[in-house]
Amino acid sequence: MRVYVPTTLSLLAVAHAAGELGPTPLSAYAVTPALREWYVSDDIEELEYAALVRAGQASLRLLAADPAAPRRRAVIALDVPDKAVLLDTGAEYQDQASLGQVRLADPVALARAAAVHVDADDAADDVAAAAAAVPAADAGDEDARFTVDGAEDHELLWYATQEIPALLP
Repeated sequence: MRVYVPTTLSLLAVAHAAGELGPTPLSAYAVTPALREWYVSDDIEELEYAALVRAGQASLRLLAADPAAPRRRAVIALDVPDKAVLLDTGAEYQDQASLGQVRLADPVALARAAAVHVDADDAADDVAAAAAAVPAADAGDEDARFTVDGAEDHELLWYATQEIPALLP
């Protein structure tokens, strides 16, 4: 199963040094039954893109919590056995933000990564503004929500795993 693990470039550097992602449980996003139902599509590429976008949104929240991290969202695409993915169907149907959310109970070797998705350098200002606006957006501020949504105007770029060292701060 392909899962998308939200991270930051700082956390990616830690994972790269350790050779694995952790600590567990790891929050990730995947094509789940609820995501399929919400998105109403049978196109697996569209559904995986929706899971990637959700992971990008979660990466933005990680950036909001770590002001020292470079202001670029990062997502690691992993291929893991289905049995490694824990799905809490009750939580997944609670709200739209949780659609596609899964957990990985065990550490995952970074060698399992299929790719890394990261914002381009020119997205940094918009991502920084979005990360700063997350608390206000969560409190219901519509202007802040608009700023947060603005980060999604930037596509996460695809990088091969051998390019990870060049991405690190």
